[in-house]
Amino acid sequence: MYLNCENGKKLPFKHKFDKGGYVITNPMQIFAAFDAAEKRSDIHTIVVDSLTYLMDMYESQFVITATNTMQAWGQFAQYFKTLMQTYVARSTKNVIFTAHVKDELNEGEMVRETMVPIKGSIKNNGVESYFSCIIAAKKVKLKDLEGYESSLLNITERDEMLGYKYVF
Repeated sequence: MYLNCENGKKLPFKHKFDKGGYVITNPMQIFAAFDAAEKRSDIHTIVVDSLTYLMDMYESQFVITATNTMQAWGQFAQYFKTLMQTYVARSTKNVIFTAHVKDELNEGEMVRETMVPIKGSIKNNGVESYFSCIIAAKKVKLKDLEGYESSLLNITERDEMLGYKYVF
């Protein structure tokens, strides 16, 4: 089950998602989608694309329009926690979230840190702390990949022309 939270944006590749996926226009639809998926034996995986857009959607629809924004930010955090600690935790399906990321320089450690830019109190723990496996594609110069041996690393002519490759 593909849950498209990115304004109905079409996927750039062929897929066999159930009914081509479902466009989410209200963050509360996610809960109903998880419940519906649990009732169907033909669905083995739920893909939420993307967590970043989902949380932005919640902010636009429920925080910015609220008369009490302080209370609304608390509900924003609770929405995320309910999604993760109730719906994802009890799901019998594989659950995959995509997210957009932001790189920031940690000046104290002098390293670049990659994070999912979610607002509010969720940022304090980091969205990443809710996941057991995080995969990110990074642009790496080919010279930095020299000597790396793996049957999974396939450097194409195009990669050589560009001088870099996206790797996981």
